[in-house]
Amino acid sequence: MPLFEAVRLALNTIRVQKLKSFFTLAGVCIGVMFLITVVSIIEGMGRYMKDDLVGKIIAINSFELRRQPNINIGDVDQSEWDAWRRRPRLYISDLLPVVEALPEGTRWAQESENSVTATSIYSRPRTTNAIGVDGDWFAIKKLALTDGREFTAQELRQGENVAIIGPDMIDRAFPGVDPIGRELRIGGVPYRVIGITESRGSAFGISFDNFVIAPWRSPIRKLLNPQPQMIDAVVVQSENQQVLTEAKERVRAVMRTRRGLRPSQPDNFAMETSESALEFWNKIQGYLVIAGVALPAIGLVVGAIVIMNIMLVAVAERTREIGIRKALGAKRRDILAQFLVESATLSTVGAMLGIALGIGFSQAIAAVSPLPASVAPWSIVVGVLVGAGVGIISGVYPASRASRLDPVVALRQE
Repeated sequence: MPLFEAVRLALNTIRVQKLKSFFTLAGVCIGVMFLITVVSIIEGMGRYMKDDLVGKIIAINSFELRRQPNINIGDVDQSEWDAWRRRPRLYISDLLPVVEALPEGTRWAQESENSVTATSIYSRPRTTNAIGVDGDWFAIKKLALTDGREFTAQELRQGENVAIIGPDMIDRAFPGVDPIGRELRIGGVPYRVIGITESRGSAFGISFDNFVIAPWRSPIRKLLNPQPQMIDAVVVQSENQQVLTEAKERVRAVMRTRRGLRPSQPDNFAMETSESALEFWNKIQGYLVIAGVALPAIGLVVGAIVIMNIMLVAVAERTREIGIRKALGAKRRDILAQFLVESATLSTVGAMLGIALGIGFSQAIAAVSPLPASVAPWSIVVGVLVGAGVGIISGVYPASRASRLDPVVALRQE
């Protein structure tokens, strides 16, 4: 039987035997639908991490000197966590030697942050993220202002009580009024608002716009760390990776010398880059892929079993037809190909329905939830191939059974 004729016969079976076709297609359809949906969520999260979120956490061509890794969860055991917590803290006295060691033209900034209470005469106290900064912090983070101005060098150096707020703080602390020039009490200390930053959006329901930024040398530093001279991080940014690598080695040498580390001793500080954040995401993505493939696989196995049983019933119902074809000269491979094509066609149709449902489901998730789902074109191709593969595998036994029927016995079948 020609391929086109076998496909037409399979499609006609779907049209005539709607209930049986529904059960035949349901398993594959559901399996492929979940496959497309899960892959879309993982793909969307991956793109968001690489294109947007990582840049917000650690700027491009930069690294952060910290006491311990800021982005690391998963297979870190308790002993390693304890070792990190025993590391010495960074102090403002570490900053000058680090800055002096940097290659010419390299930007730097220092930051400390903590949750504090902020309030104004226009609202009740609100919890927000307070960030104390110095150096080229705004240039490195590429955080532009929509209103007002940045800190001047004098304000940073003298630690004046001025603050720049994120967009969320407008509604939280200054509902209905312009915050520029008004007073905001951070941890009970009065600050004058001089600027508003652009929105940095949100991820997974968490806003990046709920913060206040103030000069580190202002009274805010007493709220950020247990000791006023402590700092959380020194951020270094270079023009390219080559200069960045040189800067990392110089900073590492300075810190090891200051802490008296012998050559055999490991670093007791962390130097994180944007690649560190991507490695963290790749680790999480690996777990998600395993879980994402396992769940649809259950549906596809169920679909394969259903298709095999439906095809066995079809062989039993069409035994006389098979006998007639063999009596007219059809070879064993012709019967085998007929039922394999029919099985693969039925399964592929189910897969295509699953792809359509999966795309719609993914778009609905992206519209009503914080998950950034994005349909990957390659997942559609995989969905079709998986559907056809399930049909071929589940059709092998029924097709083989049909091809081995004796034509005389088959013709006697009622």
